[in-house]
Amino acid sequence: MTTTVPRFEELVAPSHWRTVDFISDLHLQASEPATVAAFEHYLATTTADALFILGDLFEVWVGDDAMGEPGSFEAEGCTALRAAAQRLPVYFMHGNRDFLAGPGFLAQCGITGLADPTVLVFGGQRFVLSHGDLLCLDDVEYQRFRVQARSAEWQQQFLAQPLATRRAQARGIRQESEARKQSGVTYADIDGPAAITWLQAAQAHTLIHGHTHRPADHVLAPGLQRVVLSDWDAAARPPRAETLRLSHTGLERRSLTPKYSRS
Repeated sequence: MTTTVPRFEELVAPSHWRTVDFISDLHLQASEPATVAAFEHYLATTTADALFILGDLFEVWVGDDAMGEPGSFEAEGCTALRAAAQRLPVYFMHGNRDFLAGPGFLAQCGITGLADPTVLVFGGQRFVLSHGDLLCLDDVEYQRFRVQARSAEWQQQFLAQPLATRRAQARGIRQESEARKQSGVTYADIDGPAAITWLQAAQAHTLIHGHTHRPADHVLAPGLQRVVLSDWDAAARPPRAETLRLSHTGLERRSLTPKYSRS
C-alpha cells in the first residue's frame, strides 16, 4: 500500500518556549488507576513550557457527550487537563482510539487540536509530529477502516446511537484488542520509505510519533531520523510512563515510573 504526501500544518513555537514535552499512547481508562494517577501527577508537576499529546490519550472515546454523565471517567479526565491547560498550552492530536474526541472535548479541557501531521518549528529546526498510524502501510485492513471511520457519515451514524450502546461497543472493541494481544498479534511498524518522504516534503530531519508501542530512535537516512514515543502502563513490570522532552540542546527521554510502580 502506498501513501500520498499529506498537507502539513505548521506551528511555530513562541520564542519564550525553552522545553516541550511529547507523550502518546497512555490509553487512559478507569480500570487502570495507576496510569491515570501517573498522568495526573505529571500534569500537575511538569515544568515544560508546552505539552503535545500525540494520540491515544484515552483507550477509547465514544463521544463528547460522555463528559456530561456525572462522575464519568471522561469528565474526570478533562478536569485534570483543564487544570494543566491553565498553566501551559496543551495540544492534542487524535489517535486511532480517541479519534472521536471533538470540539466539545477540546473546549471543555481548554486545549488545542492538532492536525496529523503537523510540523513544529522549534529552535530553528523542523520536527514532523504524527500519531503514526497513517504510516503503518502494511496494515492494509486498518488503513481501510481508518478511511471509513474518519468520514463524517460514519461518525454521524455512530454518534447518533445512544451513549449506552456506544459504550457497549467500545467494551467489545477493547476485549477484541486484548484478545489480539494475548494471541501474539503485534502492532504494525512504520514504513521507512514513507517516513523519509514525509520528512523530505516537510523539510524536516526528525519524525516524532507514537502508536507502535516500540519506543526507540531510528536512523532512516543520513540526517533523517524517527523517534518513537513510549506507551504508558504504570502497573506493568517494569512500569512504563515516559515523556520525550525537546529543548534547545536536543531530545531527552524522561522516565516518570518509579513513583508509580506497584509494591
